Amino acid sequence: MTEDLIIEAKEFFEYYKKEIGKYAKTGTKSIPLSFQELASFSNTLADQLLAKPEEMLSILSLALEETGLMANARIRLTDLPKSQYVKIREIRAKHLHQLIVIEGVIKQASEVRPQVVNAKFECPACGTIINVMQIDKKFREPSRCSCGRRGNFKLIGKEMIDVQRLVVEESPDMLIGGEQPRRIAVFLKEDLVEPKMEERANPGAKIRIIGLLKEEIISSPMGQSTQFDLSIEANNIIPLEENYEQIEISEEDERQIKELAADPEIYEKITASIAPSVFGYDDIKLALALQLFGGIKKQKSDGTMSRGDIHILLIGDPGVAKSVILKFISGIASKGRYVVGKAATGAGITATVVRDEFLKGWALEAGAMVLANKGIACIDELEKMGDQDRSAMHEAMEQQTVTISKANVQATLRAETTVLAAANPKLGRFEMFTPIPEQFDLPPTLLNRFDLIFVMKDIPDKIQDEAIASHVLLEHRKAAAKAPIEPDLLKKYIAYAKQKSFPTLTEPAVEEIKRFYVELRNSQQVADRMIKSVPISARQLEALIRLSEASARLRLAKKVTKEDAQRAIRAVNKYLIQVGFDRETGQIDIDRIATGVPASERGRIIAIKEAIIKFESRFGKSVPLSELKKEMADKIPEDVIDDIIEKLKRSGDIFEPRSGYIQRV
Repeated sequence: MTEDLIIEAKEFFEYYKKEIGKYAKTGTKSIPLSFQELASFSNTLADQLLAKPEEMLSILSLALEETGLMANARIRLTDLPKSQYVKIREIRAKHLHQLIVIEGVIKQASEVRPQVVNAKFECPACGTIINVMQIDKKFREPSRCSCGRRGNFKLIGKEMIDVQRLVVEESPDMLIGGEQPRRIAVFLKEDLVEPKMEERANPGAKIRIIGLLKEEIISSPMGQSTQFDLSIEANNIIPLEENYEQIEISEEDERQIKELAADPEIYEKITASIAPSVFGYDDIKLALALQLFGGIKKQKSDGTMSRGDIHILLIGDPGVAKSVILKFISGIASKGRYVVGKAATGAGITATVVRDEFLKGWALEAGAMVLANKGIACIDELEKMGDQDRSAMHEAMEQQTVTISKANVQATLRAETTVLAAANPKLGRFEMFTPIPEQFDLPPTLLNRFDLIFVMKDIPDKIQDEAIASHVLLEHRKAAAKAPIEPDLLKKYIAYAKQKSFPTLTEPAVEEIKRFYVELRNSQQVADRMIKSVPISARQLEALIRLSEASARLRLAKKVTKEDAQRAIRAVNKYLIQVGFDRETGQIDIDRIATGVPASERGRIIAIKEAIIKFESRFGKSVPLSELKKEMADKIPEDVIDDIIEKLKRSGDIFEPRSGYIQRV
């Protein structure tokens, strides 16, 4: 029977020769094998593989070697019938020694360590060489030699392979109600732990595992237990999430992508394909499309890195589909992570150190920003996160690293992650006349790290409301128009652009950005000339460059043109007018975002402080408030003076020694 199977397997590999040749050229020691291909060629081989998997995998490896196509190759199955798919919680004794497929998230990964699989011993009495297969966890020696000798055999050689142990947990989308996720140990061996494969087995990665279910003996001081633990010996691991570099683009995909890139309406098509269930917001959707493509990461002349990732914050009224947009982007982006602010801690966002159950030491567990490295972290309800948790994001957003110093673990992790966040106002609805930082529980230091901030207002408008209602009802009736670009193709388009397109700035683009930046910075001054406002800072200049590069990358261009720069300027200008416009002076002031204090207000605070110092020479340390108001009446309204005095009291600059008097601290 075995001979017949080997002959049939050889015939299959002759038929499969072209595919094997592709992998043989790469120098790999493993051959991916489709079960469907095997079943279509021979039902006998397929049935035997499911009935006696361990034996059949050895037969297939032997047959492949005997054909002379490849030596010492490992057969790695890429698919199995749906009957072999099992949830971790549904694994039972009947599955033992069967090929099964499980899916889950890697919770922990041990270091790669060598393991003995075969040991050679020499008999001191007669010189016989004895081979002992090391199947169990305990190292085995020969029980006796053919000459009759027992014990004290000399170990002369060991055959070792690399082994890694993973703990895989059910992913949250597999659970129902209040179910606790179940775990199982998975062992990876040989080529599955090679460095390029090891990248697939990082904690937090979502994977599919094809492997043999085996029992593990539970030993105790009382002897061997009648209960056994379960583990899976992996035959193959298949990542269910890939970063943009790992996504494979076929020739047909490449043809479609190049056709799309040449379309003059490509920007409109991609904008319409972003969250198509949400009506309107075309300018925001275009900015999100640019965020998905991203700018170019560069090394500056002093050795520091300039990020290419574009961070966007959506703020505004509840019920304007912010969460829907975030969910869509986390799904379409490679390695997208969706996090809700209230449930997220600093450790869950960046990284933490935990006790390792298996290695009996401290282990590092990555949070969303690290797990979404080279992907997108979508953070909903940002304002509900704690102050300490939000401050953990500062380093990750600008330096793109996460530094941990806890217990005996000192580590710096990479977090080249794009951030898309959403926040709701304190009072439920957005108030146009109040500065942004006063409406949101967000520190200006964090707000300042976003390249673009968009306000999404819910204002009743008959024509707009009719259009939204029609769109939503069509969606529910499944009669809405399809997106111009299918999500799968859009994902591949973004991946192709990130792999192949690295546009550089042209002189016209540089001049356009420079002109906008210099003119805006030097165009304005507050009306009372107390202090000059700053309409735009160097942070926005870098944002303009990133957005221009993303605009060129979106159409797979090699150069950033003047039109790309103008597209970036329109996005930044809209953001500055929405968020940084000071109604009192009628001018743009970046300090409304960066510090929460507009230049006009800062000028008045300085004027009042100067007036207090001047009155000290007349009235002593305690200055009458009535005299101060009389002096400033022609410059600042009385209610504004009262507000500024209250702010100065809260900040500890002044205090009230007695009623009607103020004094500097």
